[in-house]
Amino acid sequence: MSTTARTVLFHELGGPGVLTVEEVRLPAPGPGEVLVRVAAVALNRAEALFRSGGYFYQPTFPASRNGYEAAGTVEAVGEGVTAFAPGDPVMSAANFELSAHGVYGDRVLLPDTMVVPRPAGVDEVTAAAVWVTYTTAYGALVERAALAPGDHVLVTGAAGGVGTAALQVARRAGAVPIATTRSEAKRRQLLDLGAEHVIVSDGEDVVKETRRLTGGRGAEIVLDAIGGPGFAELGGAAAEDGRMICYGWLDAQPALLPMQWPLTVHGYSNFALLGTAEGRRRAAHYVGSGLADGTLRPVVAEVFDGLDRIGDAHRLMESNRHTGKIVVRV
Repeated sequence: MSTTARTVLFHELGGPGVLTVEEVRLPAPGPGEVLVRVAAVALNRAEALFRSGGYFYQPTFPASRNGYEAAGTVEAVGEGVTAFAPGDPVMSAANFELSAHGVYGDRVLLPDTMVVPRPAGVDEVTAAAVWVTYTTAYGALVERAALAPGDHVLVTGAAGGVGTAALQVARRAGAVPIATTRSEAKRRQLLDLGAEHVIVSDGEDVVKETRRLTGGRGAEIVLDAIGGPGFAELGGAAAEDGRMICYGWLDAQPALLPMQWPLTVHGYSNFALLGTAEGRRRAAHYVGSGLADGTLRPVVAEVFDGLDRIGDAHRLMESNRHTGKIVVRV
């Protein structure tokens, strides 16, 4: 039996105002599909880039969906689905194409490979805010950069969702996180969230300060959300034979290659981790165990009530006034 869903769609590129809430008819789950009643969605910078045309692929019009991250409950399953049953608390796995499967809505229909179990005892707002940021930080730092105790980890854009998660992932491994932010007002927040040191880039030289804080050695790992020409400059902050990981492109200009060799540079995509059942299993165990032992504590900047506030939530994200995740309770 089909059902209807209030779904956020957009029909052209633009600012938050292009996002509209519309009634969409969903068919009954087919083979291998899961119908999820959504309780909360969380925003990611990628979704603002997708909406405005700056993501690494373009939306499909008309009626493009958006949104990687949702938490809710299974309402129905299709033939052949054995991993999930009605009533199961779940999260979206964020391993899909946004136009076809974006999860901004009160119900979504997804293949069962695009859903993961919600950790026991975790509420919807926390669950919506945890998956993309912590799996990105885990995948980039632990799986790709081989994070080890004692490593100095320089985290740019540290006040964002992945940035705050990376501080905690580094701490959990016994590493030393060094955060950068453009705002002096965020220094105290980042220290409270686990940064050992905070560099305010508007008034301090990131490379010189990193060298000073590491006794001249540099950071063994640089986790960069910005890219652009500044990526090459960050090479001066890396230790000899260090690892630099670029996972974002907040600066749309081409990222330049650092020349401080020997140095390993990775362009990180979370799809490499979440695109396989084994990767999702490892990521889910890491996130679930971290929530259970308290070493991972999602930072929620603000919660908006109702899908009709999705535009306001995107405006807050683009203002850069927040620290942590923005959530919309459906």
